[in-house]
Amino acid sequence: LLLFMKIGDVEGILTHWIIEPFVIHEAEFYFSIESLREHTLVRFSPKGGIDVEENWDAIRNLEVPVGENIAQQSKDVLDSFLNGVPSHLYNATMAYITTMFDLFEALDFVSIETNPFTLIKAEESETENSVDGWQPVPLDMCAEVDDTALFKQVRNWGDMSFPDAFGNYKTDEEKHVEELDAKTGASLKFTLLRPAPQGRIWTLVAGGGASVIFADTVVDLHQSGYLGNYGEYSGGPNAEQTYEYAKTVLQVATQFPDKQGRVLLIGGGIANFTDVAKTFKGIVHALKEFKEQLLACNFRIYVRRAGPNYKKGLELMKLVGKELKLPVYVYGPEHTMTEIIPMAIDYIKETTVE
Repeated sequence: LLLFMKIGDVEGILTHWIIEPFVIHEAEFYFSIESLREHTLVRFSPKGGIDVEENWDAIRNLEVPVGENIAQQSKDVLDSFLNGVPSHLYNATMAYITTMFDLFEALDFVSIETNPFTLIKAEESETENSVDGWQPVPLDMCAEVDDTALFKQVRNWGDMSFPDAFGNYKTDEEKHVEELDAKTGASLKFTLLRPAPQGRIWTLVAGGGASVIFADTVVDLHQSGYLGNYGEYSGGPNAEQTYEYAKTVLQVATQFPDKQGRVLLIGGGIANFTDVAKTFKGIVHALKEFKEQLLACNFRIYVRRAGPNYKKGLELMKLVGKELKLPVYVYGPEHTMTEIIPMAIDYIKETTVE
């Protein structure tokens, strides 16, 4: 069943549905876990369900330090945390939130909320999954996992897929980069903003912070309408991973050549541990593979990079420009990170056909 809907200003198709049986119950509890920088925040209320917000004062917070679990907290703290739970349900409730916390940590959740969860009398055949004869049932649950942990959770998560955000439909290239990202401890991100030929400014930027600065600078210079993509690579990807990433970007950047010029910005700040030369080898490989397409689209390439082995990396870029007869402008830490952007935009303006 595919249902077209409009929610606010976003239009899309509902593709995922949850159908669950009705459970007769009495008590309704609220419970959630949220991963924060300094600790894991656990919330509980004996007054859960649809009226939880009207009883927000009944919610208790428990801050579990990083590296600890709920079972390690003192009895007084836990008794206060579960105050309001009927005595005959206390042990089952404690078992539920303790087990959920352990599961949360083991499977790299970011947040999880059950509102409400209840406890029902266990059938004789299900006593192994109950405490004091009571079995927990989450009646409504939502959760968020950290998709950057996919590479280490392959066995535990199995074939779990991540549905796109409502109204957002990924291109084949975006999906390919997601697959690359999932297979490595490095970070590879790519979002297509404007396909070529409308997209004329393309980026291969190292570092999440640098990618934001590059995009913001293009916007500040009133050229956002030409920005083809947003993305970044970081975390020390090897040459092969960088090649696959760069090749994917170039596939969309070199489509539908016209008489107007296009630019490729290869940049980043001063790397901490990423070997600049190693990642540039992958980019150079992709540039060689797309030589004819780059020339047909009148590309100019602007490079600014610094960090470990950057001089060798910049030399690789100079050499590939000469070899492919491509205009490649190379700069190191003597120039600020964004100085190449106005240069690139000047070329875009010069080659714009009205």
